[in-house]
Amino acid sequence: MTTDMLQDRITTVNRRIADAAARCGRRRADVTLVAVTKYSSPDIASIAWDLGVRDFGESRPQELWKKHAALPTANWHLIGHLQRNKIEKTIPLVSLVHSVDSERLLLALDEFGRKRGSLVSVLLEVNCSREESKGGLRPEDVPVLADKALTLPGVRIDGLMTMAAFHDDPQLCRPTFAELRELRDRLRSRTGLPLPNLSMGMSNDFEVAIEEGANLVRIGSTLFEGLS
Repeated sequence: MTTDMLQDRITTVNRRIADAAARCGRRRADVTLVAVTKYSSPDIASIAWDLGVRDFGESRPQELWKKHAALPTANWHLIGHLQRNKIEKTIPLVSLVHSVDSERLLLALDEFGRKRGSLVSVLLEVNCSREESKGGLRPEDVPVLADKALTLPGVRIDGLMTMAAFHDDPQLCRPTFAELRELRDRLRSRTGLPLPNLSMGMSNDFEVAIEEGANLVRIGSTLFEGLS
């Protein structure tokens, strides 16, 4: 029963992603579904893997460690806050850190990347909704930090991430996503970096995010809520 229900949810989400991509002249393959497993056990995440999901996200490093042990061949994304004392255990397990929200963290990741001899791929987290309850950089502070990143040989800025404020009408999230895309475009011109990734959109608003340029959507409750 759990497997059938999860298969139905994955199929529905993939169809919604494909439809949103088509509305803005993009392909389904242009958007990566990052299944956020904070709502699920390692066993449920493993079923999702068996059903074809390949990218998984976790907010808390400790949960990521546990679920990576169950699914070591998946592409793991850290989407929540990373404390510097958890870098050494966490970074070798992930393909991308979505949530770099300070210069101190960026410098610590650079130090780790230089020490291990390979780049750490990161996104800068930007608080485009300007909610005090949310983390992330102020949009006006991002260009200076991006300039700083150009001098750091241990990290690579691969794009930007944001979370919109929750609205019953997801169309109200559109300005937040558009602002992140426009900021990314300005940073491309400023830095010369390709910045291929825009991580934005969750269960409530991912279709609008895709229409505004998201290529990484972080979906948890729509896939996993209520499954055990």
